[in-house]
Amino acid sequence: MKRVYAIGVDLGATNVRVALGDSNGRIIKKIVEPTVRKGDKYALSNQIISMIKRLVSPSELKKVRGIGIGSIGPLDIKSGKILLAPNLGLRDVPLAKPISEEFNLPVYVLNDCVAAVVGEKTFGAGKRIDNLVYVTISTGIGCGVYVNGHLLLGKDGNAHEVGHIVIDYEGRLICGCGKRGHWEAYCSGRNIPKFAKLLIEEMPQEEVRKSKLFSTGKSIEELTARDIYDAAKSGDKVALKIVNEVGRLNAIGIANIINAYDPTLITLGGSVTLYNEELVLEPIKKYLNDYIVNRPPEIRVTPLRENIVLYGAIALVFNPPPIPAP
Repeated sequence: MKRVYAIGVDLGATNVRVALGDSNGRIIKKIVEPTVRKGDKYALSNQIISMIKRLVSPSELKKVRGIGIGSIGPLDIKSGKILLAPNLGLRDVPLAKPISEEFNLPVYVLNDCVAAVVGEKTFGAGKRIDNLVYVTISTGIGCGVYVNGHLLLGKDGNAHEVGHIVIDYEGRLICGCGKRGHWEAYCSGRNIPKFAKLLIEEMPQEEVRKSKLFSTGKSIEELTARDIYDAAKSGDKVALKIVNEVGRLNAIGIANIINAYDPTLITLGGSVTLYNEELVLEPIKKYLNDYIVNRPPEIRVTPLRENIVLYGAIALVFNPPPIPAP
């Protein structure tokens, strides 16, 4: 049997990953680059085109059926473009058209987390599960959802922008999208330090001064999510309090998902989760029952790890999603 390939693209706010894979879910090779943050509206599509040309040989390209892209959004999946990328400061970015024209191949574009849940259902933990949610906690926060075996998309393909669920009605922090009180503004990798600053300012300052978070001379403004989780792993009391409160807000976000979609399984991924599994999962499980009304699902880390969006993007080519009517 002639081997058929697909090209998968994971377009994130931090990195772009491009992979060559097959219908059996085997990733043959991949490359990763930092996402371009400068240039015109074609900078992202030009970066993806360049990466594909460096990864896939002309002879392999002849066997490629199509290109799947899991992208940050919100998107217009009918035209295959990014409407808004708040973490990059970009609007109206075309993806499908320039890439399709360059390679003369069909290009399928979905939200990165929607692509990821397709990957989970096709190649991962959700193979035999009809009610499935994938949640990423990374630079941003998002999810993809199957209900009764149907992939939820919405009119523009943005049915699951859960990072913009309001979890703080006081709106103390402003999200990258410009709105107040969103889950992503408090619990994403980029914004955890901002929430930490709020919490630290309310703690006894003698306790704060003893924290390992400041043993290297860093100021509150210089802290990163990694600093906080690494200190928590070492037992630092201030860091553990921060991680606990981030986990409480994550539980509220996950509870909203459970109450809305009633899944059997939720898998978690994204850099914050994958590098800090217990510190992310345990607080969610600790506080979840305070907020849900539906029966709790199984919650676990995705077995597809950091490649989940690539698996989904590859799966899109072999089983294209139904594009909603305008």
